[in-house]
Amino acid sequence: MKTLLPFLLAILLLAPAACGRHADERAPFPSPTPSLMPTGPGAPLLPEEAASAATPTNGAMRFELPTAMEPLSAWRPPLYPAPWAPSPYDHFYFERPIAADEVNWPLPNYRYGGVFFSSGQVHTGVDISAEYGTPVLAAGPGTVVSAGWGLFENNPNSPYGRAVVLRHDFGYQDQPIYTVYAHLSEIDVIPGQWLATGEVLGNVGDTGHTTGPHLHFEVRIGSDQFFSTYNPELWLVPPQGWGVLAGRVMDTNRNLLASFQVFVIARDGGQTWEVRTYGAEAVNSDPYYRENMVISDLPAGIYTIRILYYGTKKEADIEILPGRVTYFSFQGYLGFDPSLPPTPDPFESLSPVP
Repeated sequence: MKTLLPFLLAILLLAPAACGRHADERAPFPSPTPSLMPTGPGAPLLPEEAASAATPTNGAMRFELPTAMEPLSAWRPPLYPAPWAPSPYDHFYFERPIAADEVNWPLPNYRYGGVFFSSGQVHTGVDISAEYGTPVLAAGPGTVVSAGWGLFENNPNSPYGRAVVLRHDFGYQDQPIYTVYAHLSEIDVIPGQWLATGEVLGNVGDTGHTTGPHLHFEVRIGSDQFFSTYNPELWLVPPQGWGVLAGRVMDTNRNLLASFQVFVIARDGGQTWEVRTYGAEAVNSDPYYRENMVISDLPAGIYTIRILYYGTKKEADIEILPGRVTYFSFQGYLGFDPSLPPTPDPFESLSPVP
């Protein structure tokens, strides 16, 4: 019996890791929260781009695209302390609304600005997969301004289901900041209650328009309105030693490309992520980065960005810096540019950026 004890203890220690389900591998993604606004038409093609897309020549589309896959491990380093602002234009103000010992990063197929529904509706937040009943935490200190069915309207048929809205104690560019927590199974707070960062406000559920339990999380700036959302991946503190990639993807004539496919490939190991640019409506770009795609939680290192642009493969290498936003722009047949955006006018107020 004594000789079996070490073996049995090893099994017990490994069991939690073996049972830790990664949402991307073993379970279907829950449906994201639908928005109320359909997308418009995509950016128009230039004549040469339309011709290239319709009539590929010389086998231009015969190369193989990578197979996108998500990390095999659910492990993440501890987060940087919030607020975290390594540059004047970064604003990682919020802790994760799901605890660090749970899967707490955005589902890759349900990012901000994604288009998922036959009606063309756009996703105005990020979805975080979690087991039913997982505690949901305040991402920052603030006061509860809404707690119930939907957002303010107390509507049992709201796509948000049971939801909580916080107005935070701090702002950005002299404007208030709100966070939204939706699809809750239970709500543990009331309007007017003040919460510290990390306090429980409810539990993960599947209320509202969703096919499975998860948390829908939004960041709203200026007003608590549907059209005031910004990408939460630029506001949530990243894991230590990891960074964020933001890009502005355009056609050759500098029109933003909507729902356009981008591959991000790690040089070390070949891990590949697929990202799509924002849909055409109902989303806002950061006033500095003016991005239309973001992917967070990337280990620091060298990556290749690959875009299939109307039959032409375009690639560029870029370095993800720890704890920071790495930026690039893409302009159709002109390719990639790693230059940072110009310094914004200090008197320019926060507003939706085309």
